[in-house]
Amino acid sequence: MTAITLLDGSIGQELVKRSGDRATPLWSTQVMIEHPDLVREVHDAYFAAGASVATTNTYAVLRDRLARVGQEDKLGALMDAAITAACAARDAHGSGRVAGAIGPLIASYRPDICPPADKAALLYAETVQALAGRVDLLLLETMSSVDQAEGALRAATGQGMPVWLAATVMDEDGTRLRSGEPLGDLAPVVARHAPDTVLINCTRPEAVAPALDIIAGFGKPFGAYANGFTRITDGFLKDAPTVDALEQRPEMTPAAYADIAMGWLAQGASILGGCCEVGPDHIAELARRITGAGHTIV
Repeated sequence: MTAITLLDGSIGQELVKRSGDRATPLWSTQVMIEHPDLVREVHDAYFAAGASVATTNTYAVLRDRLARVGQEDKLGALMDAAITAACAARDAHGSGRVAGAIGPLIASYRPDICPPADKAALLYAETVQALAGRVDLLLLETMSSVDQAEGALRAATGQGMPVWLAATVMDEDGTRLRSGEPLGDLAPVVARHAPDTVLINCTRPEAVAPALDIIAGFGKPFGAYANGFTRITDGFLKDAPTVDALEQRPEMTPAAYADIAMGWLAQGASILGGCCEVGPDHIAELARRITGAGHTIV
């Protein structure tokens, strides 16, 4: 019936869980430093579950984040390790694509402290150049404001490869970005930079449907990958947070998540997946539902 791209689920949270280590401000980057083999293991698990995209563990591999803990000299090596693991998993699987993840500067969900678009574009350029030509597409994740999306798109556009823009909306109001701006205010940015796809990510699954109604009007293929957090706590919005300030929703089982995600497909979404706290079991259930409904995963 419909060709559906099935993204993987959580990379960072899954790595932290599998490592068993205490969370640090470097999050999954620290895990990659101390347990590099786990990165490939996680990608393999998602391909085995039915995903058709591997997202590189580069969301937080940004110079500003590494510099805070004196690790900026490891930037190139970490990029190489993350890209190599995702590409090796894709090649071993025999199909699929690798999405080069680029997360927000400084911190997630904090567009108020992100550099303005002109400066952000310059800062993102290094990351874009490290990924370009080595992955199948660039994935700009968890963009929380119009200006934040503008800065990332300025850096990513024009690299000769697909660009996917993923915005995060308020948990209690899917019609607004986490900055409080109307989600619809992204429309001129999307028109100007023409990303290949517009997505909603890292928000409560229940907030996604109203967001999809809005981005469906942008004229681009669209979709979503939500998180499984109870909420974004005040503690996580402080300087240099760790993920232990966030809690997983025990009721967001694979079946419960798939129930909601199949509703996004009914709204016209052609790209589905999961974000933080949505693991391989969730993706496997979603793959089963998608194919069971007569759709094809591509």
